[in-house]
This record gives sequence, structure tokens and C-alpha cells, in this order.
Amino acid sequence: MCGLTGFFTAADRTRDTMTAAVERMTATIVHRGPDDAGTFVEENAGVALGFRRLAIVDLSPLGHQPMDSASGRFTMAFNGEFYNHADLRAQLAAAGATFRGTSDTETILAGFEAWGIKATIERCVGMFAFGVWDRERRELTLGRDRLGKKPLFVYAEPGLVSFGSELKTLRAGPAFAAELDRTALVEYLRYLYVPAPRSIYRNVIKLPPGTLLTLRDPRAPLPAPEPYWSMADVATRGTRDLFDGSDDEAIAAFETLLTDAVAIRMVADVPVGALLSGGIDSSAVVALMQSVSARPVKTYTIGFEERAYDEAHHAEAVARHIGTDHTTLRLTGADALALVPRLPDWFDEPLADPSQLPTYLVCQLARREVIVALTGDGGDELLAGYNRYLIGRRLLGAVARVPRPLRAAVGAVAGLAGGRGGDLRSRAGRIRKAGQVLRAPSVGAAYRSLLSAWQDPGELVPGQPEPPGPFIETIERSSHLSMLGRIMLADQVSYLPDDLLAKIDRASMAVSLESRAPILDHRVAELCWRMPDRFKIRDGQTKWLLRQVLHRRVPRSLVDRPKMGFSVPISAWLRGPLKGWGDDLLSPASLGRLGFLDAPACRAAWDGLQAGQEYRAPAMWALLVFLDWHAKWLG
Repeated sequence: MCGLTGFFTAADRTRDTMTAAVERMTATIVHRGPDDAGTFVEENAGVALGFRRLAIVDLSPLGHQPMDSASGRFTMAFNGEFYNHADLRAQLAAAGATFRGTSDTETILAGFEAWGIKATIERCVGMFAFGVWDRERRELTLGRDRLGKKPLFVYAEPGLVSFGSELKTLRAGPAFAAELDRTALVEYLRYLYVPAPRSIYRNVIKLPPGTLLTLRDPRAPLPAPEPYWSMADVATRGTRDLFDGSDDEAIAAFETLLTDAVAIRMVADVPVGALLSGGIDSSAVVALMQSVSARPVKTYTIGFEERAYDEAHHAEAVARHIGTDHTTLRLTGADALALVPRLPDWFDEPLADPSQLPTYLVCQLARREVIVALTGDGGDELLAGYNRYLIGRRLLGAVARVPRPLRAAVGAVAGLAGGRGGDLRSRAGRIRKAGQVLRAPSVGAAYRSLLSAWQDPGELVPGQPEPPGPFIETIERSSHLSMLGRIMLADQVSYLPDDLLAKIDRASMAVSLESRAPILDHRVAELCWRMPDRFKIRDGQTKWLLRQVLHRRVPRSLVDRPKMGFSVPISAWLRGPLKGWGDDLLSPASLGRLGFLDAPACRAAWDGLQAGQEYRAPAMWALLVFLDWHAKWLG
């Protein structure tokens, strides 16, 4: 998995000062790579690369990074895994390439020499972020994998570009202006994460998934990243070339490809296991793992003392049936309280997905025995697993068909009928959400409303305008897709990389665990977009295609139940063991020091939650996580 960092500067710096700077940057991410460290400096070019290694493939010194290509033209630091590197290596060897070790890094560098950077990356199956210096062309190229599994932040000011796997690396770089981006803050309060390409800092971007950024002069403005793969393009091509086979043929094609995606992610020179929630996605991954494994797969689950949120017993039943070597750990409110002070360190950009707490703990649990863990991430986004897809495509269809004045009137009545409800698991909550959605001015705005933690985050940051955002932009640009396709695409290009994949990356890397997501193999994504909607939702049941694969290995009675997701009793915790933490952050003195938040609005929302308005819990969690982050990094 590892971590990388580096910079490209126009300043007149000595080799020693450049080395010291890049070593400071890499020292902030030892957790991402505890096994080895390396630096590369080319003084006359102003280029430095830094690397921390978590050894997974080729544990010998021949896997050390930054690594030079055979001719010395390219030097690369790379974070992640290229799963098909053995096939690529065979092709390169047949063309005359020779190799010293067995690492995928060496294979990809040979590909750069034979095919060029972009053509090589287009051949790769994997998750990655990288920085590569081309001595011949005097270019620094940064790249990120297709779906955004591995992060890469880029800071720019005149004469300097720095980059790294986490924001803390940039703060330790040659220079850094730590200026809060209030537009990003407003978006964060709405979505619980900062949508790319923005970051929480004004001068930092997230390199978008599936792009390359080529730098020739650090004094010039950042060029636009060049896409080599686009989920929106995949969606368009897929719907123009829809799979026209039978149900059995669709299941067979999907199962064959997913099994391959699982198998290649089990290849490692270290112990491999899996995170098992007991839901459809992780159960399918674990079942396929066990089908290709000669020994019981090690699996790990987190449960909760609050019975309504606890799925651990479901995971245990699945594990018994499949025959895995299973371990369970249960989480309490006190456990959550103990973790909260560490959140700003792990998530050095605010992220308020409450499942970050159990995700960290299950990764910590797994790391006791394994170094690589497969996950079920991606099934909901690629195969329509969320309940909001069932609700949303009906409501959004009404938004598209019914005149706005009539919708607004119906929505107002629904809002009143919903009262204080807001939890989509309750009838009142669904009615209230429906009212908000129906009052929205467009389909894109309606879906954004369905997802929003704060319906009007601008009320907390007075005078700060909010851009349309990724959901409105994606949905309005994709009217050629079905309604289900439009909202799934919006999730895939924003919520998936910027929330879910950021969460698992930070949580797993905090304990030096490599997480791998076979359902998010880009080949699986491309096949899913070729599958008509009936293979995703059928007879009111989500993830139809994935369920059929799972039902061949696990009885329906163990896995067919209402979707819970990795839900967390955050409302109970904020009104119980975390209440004192919230009171401190929302005190008049604390809010007064910030100066840009509307203190009465913040306190009113907190008081409403304490009075029983449970729908406010996600919004308040987002606000508190930001306040805690601000105290750590900008206080």
C-alpha cells in the first residue's frame, strides 16, 4: 500500500536542503509504510520524491522505492498495487526487457520505457497513485487510479508544486499556506466530505480519479489533469452496448469476472484476510475467496452493543457456513469516545462518515494477523444496493414529470406530515425527506437534497456561496441515462471516491493494513454499466446480479434481509458518551474564536438533537468533526 510524497520547485536549493525537506514530508506518513523509507533528489531539476513502504510483493530490498527504470530514464514512487503486473511482465520480457526483482514497481517502470506512461497505465489493473520523473523530457507526471482508491493531494503556489498521499505531508513541505477554503467547508457540511477536486485548503486539490497531471515548470499555473479513463464515459459506452444475454449468461459473465478480480487480489507475499460485515457485498467476496483458497480465509467483523445496529451475528453465521477462520469485536460508546481525539490525525481533511470509527477498529483487529484485507466496497454503487435508489428513482421521476409549483405544494404538505422525522429508516423520516426532495428545483437538486446532511449549510457559514456541486452537475449532464443510472453515476464519481474510499484508505493505512476492493475492479465496473437496470433492481430487490452469485454459495436465509449498511448509533452516542465532547466544541468561547460560523444556528441544531431530533445527528457529527479538525490543524 505505502505512501508517497514529493515536490517540484523553482527555488535555488541544495541537495541537502531538498533531501531534508522530503524526509520531513515522508516522516509524517510512517504509518502508511513502516517497513522501509526512501528518497530521490535531482538537484538541478528541483525534483524530490519520498516514499514509505509497506512491503506486500517482493519483500526484498529489490522492491525499494523510489525506483529507477532499467535505463535510468524514469524514477518513480508509487502507492498501491498493479494486480496484473505478471501478465505485463511476460509481455515485456518477450519484447526483450530484463528484470532484477519481482516487484510490480519494476514491471511498470519497464512498461513506461516500452510503451510510455499513459499507454502503460491504460494496460494496468490496479489501485495506485504515483509520481514519476522523466529525465529525458524533464517532466514530472502524477497519476491516480481509475476509481480513486488511492489518494493524491497536490499543493501549488508560484514556484512550487508539492504532492502526497495525505495532507499532512504537504504541511511539512518546503512551503505551505494553510488557508481554509470556505466553499469546501460548505460542501463538506452538506455531504459529510469535501468533493474533489477541492480540498479543505484553498491551494490544494485532489487529483481526480483516472487522470494524469504532467508538470514541466513549477512556476506555471497547474495544468488541467488529463483523463485516461472516465466513469461517465464508461456509463455512456455501456448503455450503448447493453448486455443482451439471458439471466444465466449474465450471472455467469459477472461471476467469472468477479472471481478473477478476487483471485488476483489474493496474490501477496504476506498474510491475506477479509473484512466481513455479513451483508451481500462482503459475503460474496469472502465466499469467492474461500472458493479459490486451499485453507480457511481469515475474516473479521465489528459489532455494536446497541442491538439495533449490530450485524455481527449475521457475519458470524455467514462465516460458519463458508468455513472461514472468523474473529468478532464489539464496539461501545466508550470505545467511540476513546477514538474521537485521534480522528483529526487519521483524517487530516475532515470526513464525517460515522462508520469511520468501526472501520478503523475492524482494520486494527485484522492487522493483528494479516497485512492485506479484501473488502466488499463498491457493490452498492455499481449494482444499485442503496435503499435510496429504490426511493430516489420514483421520487426523482416525479420531479422530472410534475410541474414545480404542484411539486412544491405536495412537498410542503409532506414536510409538515413528516414532522421532526429525518431518519430514512422511519416512516416519518421518509415522508420528511420526500417533502424536501419534491420541493427541489431540478432532478439534480432533488437527489442532492436526498443525500444532504444539512439542507442549507450556508446558514452556518453566512455569506459563503455554494456551488452546484457534483450531484447536480453529474445528474444534469447525464440525461441520456435512465433515472437509476443517473443517480448511480453521481454516487460513483463523488460519494464513492471522496467518502467511502477515502474512509477505508485512511482507516486501514492508520494501522498499516492494505485494503483491496475486488468489486471495484475497473473491468467489473465496465461490465456493470453494460448490464440493464433489471440486473441491478428486480422485483423491489437491490443488487440482483450480485445476490445470484452469492446464493450459489450461501443460503438466502443467511443474507437476504433488510439492508442496514455499516450503520453507527451516532445519535445515541452524541446524546450520551460524546455529549461532553460536543458541548466543549460548541461552547460560546470555542465558536467565538472561529468567527466565521453562525454560533446561534450551531447551538440550535445541537439543542434540537439533544431534545430528540435524531435526524440532526449526521449534520451535527459533521460540524463537530470539523471543529475538532480545525482545533488540531488551524487552531
